Amino acid sequence: MVFVNRTLNLKRINYIGFDMDHTLVRYHSANFEALVHSTLLKKLVTEKDYPQSILSLQFDFERAIRGLVIDRNLGNVIKLSRHSAIRTSYHGLKPLDYKTQRKLYKSTYIDLSDSAYDTVDTTFSIAFAGLFMQLVELKETTEPHAIPEFPVIAEDLNIVLDQAHRDGSLKDVVRDNLDHFVVKDPEAVEGLEKFAKHGKKLFVLTNSDYHYTKLLLDYAITPFLKDHKHWSELFEFTITLAAKPSFFTEKRGFLRVNPEDGSMSNQNGKIEPGIYQGGCANIFTNDLDLSPNEILYIGDHIYGDIVRLKKDCAWRTALVVEELASEVEKLNATQTVTDEIDSWMHKKVPLESEIDSLISEDVEYGSKTNEKRVDELIKEVQEIDSKLSPLIQKRQSEFNALWGEVMRAGIEESYIAYQVERFACVYMSRLSDLLKMSPRTYFRSMRRPLAHEVQTIAPSAE
Repeated sequence: MVFVNRTLNLKRINYIGFDMDHTLVRYHSANFEALVHSTLLKKLVTEKDYPQSILSLQFDFERAIRGLVIDRNLGNVIKLSRHSAIRTSYHGLKPLDYKTQRKLYKSTYIDLSDSAYDTVDTTFSIAFAGLFMQLVELKETTEPHAIPEFPVIAEDLNIVLDQAHRDGSLKDVVRDNLDHFVVKDPEAVEGLEKFAKHGKKLFVLTNSDYHYTKLLLDYAITPFLKDHKHWSELFEFTITLAAKPSFFTEKRGFLRVNPEDGSMSNQNGKIEPGIYQGGCANIFTNDLDLSPNEILYIGDHIYGDIVRLKKDCAWRTALVVEELASEVEKLNATQTVTDEIDSWMHKKVPLESEIDSLISEDVEYGSKTNEKRVDELIKEVQEIDSKLSPLIQKRQSEFNALWGEVMRAGIEESYIAYQVERFACVYMSRLSDLLKMSPRTYFRSMRRPLAHEVQTIAPSAE
């Protein structure tokens, strides 16, 4: 299923671009993140002199979810609402209670432009966030002197993660165990060829280098092609080492890549179909004489693929949210419980409003006339709460045990959901959801009621 934030008419789209990792090529995420976790641990020991004892730390894919924020200074991992208010927080592996959280942050709204915060924007960051929590826990318990301070932990993790991506620590293992890490998706390849038949020009735009890109596309795309012999025939352009989001914000020239050996040469004149390194969106759009509204780009990284692109280039955008399939399934499974919660809340809210009105009346008239009725109403509210509590717990138990839903923070949208809504024209759980659709599909956004347009269940103040 494809979910629509802004109207998108595919008939007007001439070029469709794809990020590679976790978009065009899907990973067995839990397997890959387990590899990241173990790789980072080894590098922390060998490169940063962390104690050997950390090598025994076990990976748990459920410890973190997309959309979390790491507070480098205080050593906390937090979940934000759409308004950047903290809704859930952990210090190490222990949850912070509301009183402690309020003491630390007061009523602060988190400013994510502050360098004190790291964001968990993609599945690629799950191991990073979970390991940060584990190391903070060790710092606070068994290894107070051997583990550095919280900001240093975050910085060290960033350094060794960058090293692992650059030096082959991760890619070499993937290369040797493709079946374990990469998902084959013939349905997506079939959809790509269908879109090509309709005259859509397809391109790949990835931060991976040419050799790794070739490895994955040879494995995940070429074997399932029917109308093309090789992925390089299917994609008009393949742009590697794109350095997104800089690709969307800076002006840099393209280098032409020789597919035989990966060697490069300067690109003179306008770009033509082929394989490239570097470049920028401005040259790409101008050289092909395209309007930004003619280009749809699909990625999985809310910041690197979508936010800067939407702000700086005005291409149309689609986001892959891998966790969405599971989340929608759980939402459907808990719908009966949700309806029951809503039913009890519809009974509870008017009672609370009546209590407030009666107490206000007694205060204003200096009387105790309404005391008995207030006590009766409070008992009714308490009875409803006793029924609500197990229902809420039952519903929450279906989602991540630590953080709940990815797209919700309590009753509010989570910050990641807010970003998705704001910057992604459409979103889906995997690329093939979009490619199943007709290349002529008109995705229409729905009219969304504003707060003042929704009938309130509280009594009128009149």
